[in-house]
Amino acid sequence: MRALNADVDPYRCRTLGLAGSVALMAGGLTAGALPVGDALLPSSGRAALGLVLAYFGLVLLIAAWWWLGRAVRRPRPPAPRELLTTLAVWAAPLLIGPPLFSRDVYSYLAQGAMVDARIDVYAHGPAHLGGPLATEVAPVWQHTPAPYGPVFLAVAAKVAALARVDVPSGVLGMRLVALLGVALMIAFLPALARRCGVEPSAALWLGALNPLVLLHLVAGAHNDALMLGLLGAGLVAALGGWPARAAVLITLAALVKAPAALGLLAVTALWSARFTGRARTVGAAALTCAVALATTAVVTAAAGTGYGWLGALATPVSPDNWSLTSGLGRLSGALLDAAGSGLADLAVPAWRRLGLLATAVAVALLWLRRAGPGAVRPLIAGAGAGAGASGKGLGPVYALALSLLAVFVLGPAFRPWYALWGLFLIAAAAPDGRVRRWAAAGSGILALGLLPSGSPPDGTQLTLAVTGGALALPALWWMLRMPEPGTLPARTGALS
Repeated sequence: MRALNADVDPYRCRTLGLAGSVALMAGGLTAGALPVGDALLPSSGRAALGLVLAYFGLVLLIAAWWWLGRAVRRPRPPAPRELLTTLAVWAAPLLIGPPLFSRDVYSYLAQGAMVDARIDVYAHGPAHLGGPLATEVAPVWQHTPAPYGPVFLAVAAKVAALARVDVPSGVLGMRLVALLGVALMIAFLPALARRCGVEPSAALWLGALNPLVLLHLVAGAHNDALMLGLLGAGLVAALGGWPARAAVLITLAALVKAPAALGLLAVTALWSARFTGRARTVGAAALTCAVALATTAVVTAAAGTGYGWLGALATPVSPDNWSLTSGLGRLSGALLDAAGSGLADLAVPAWRRLGLLATAVAVALLWLRRAGPGAVRPLIAGAGAGAGASGKGLGPVYALALSLLAVFVLGPAFRPWYALWGLFLIAAAAPDGRVRRWAAAGSGILALGLLPSGSPPDGTQLTLAVTGGALALPALWWMLRMPEPGTLPARTGALS
């Protein structure tokens, strides 16, 4: 297409993305993750129209983001401030719409209300709370203990107390918490990118304007935003020469969601480069662990939730969760059952254990290869402005990014927003090349992976979603064929 080869107009991308965001929000009004009292039957005409409209907008938004990426790769990319303006424009409609792609925000509210009511969230599910908040929780999580740490539960308890069982107010409160996390991500992502020798505009495009951020952190209000914001702050502190402060911040991130604890490996790697002698890694690890344990003890005591979250970390291993390993386990179990074997019930647990073992091996290999002393010392030696200008300081951050992606791919639960654990740091640390291209392509594909209601689709809903996406294609063709502002169409003949 001729227009695809022309220079990209960032303002046109902003307009196209805004149109997609508005359509997505409008579709979510009847097809989103609505409160139980407002939800429509999926077979109703309004819900069907909403699903078509939502996927129409989703395809427009993804296309606008992908097209904007071409402008970011130009020799003179849009400035970070211009990209952040675009992000604000795209996010604004989603802020006033209902939750999309997941009902987890209702679980957060119910768990916060349980903490506020002094009910042990690590022993009971939301069904134990009862009342209107528990009614909003998806059935699969009604009897499931909370897998979150005391930092997030303390925040959720405050939101639930302020909302006073009013569901719309509570959703707004949890969305504001998620926006705080996104704001932290935005605040620290450019600094992290500069330390790793990556262009800040490229980092913001992949790590902040990413459709997964808009769909799941803004519209879905997931607590992963707060985890990633604190993780980014901690890594910037570590790269800036404040390892103790970094260990505190990353521990706080892990006390939101546990995967952030892998960030302590980066702190250890960077701290060890400040020591000499053979035992420098052991000494740095001991100091990092001491700070992390002290932070955990103080925060847990202040939150009053106890240490039940350690046992609740197995929550994602629920039989109802899907992942690569559980899918392979179900397939193996079906084959064993067809063969008359009595081992079919062991297939899923065995594959999940293999996944955890593969994750541990992958993480170990990544850190040995990517975050050795040779990858860290050049950064520490020039720990001032521009220390990462050559890209030599990206070792620990890049290793952490790939490790978190390994947890996402091989872990016991698969959710599209989990990919952001690694994508956020890939945006900051991965060199230009195949990994960044795959990360961008994967983001676009994952963004299409869920219905706006967050419910499993049936055949009719899949057809409606595909129809909505297909209807977006003529709109994209028309948008891309339009001449750039201020240009005239080519003349077809001489004036008489």
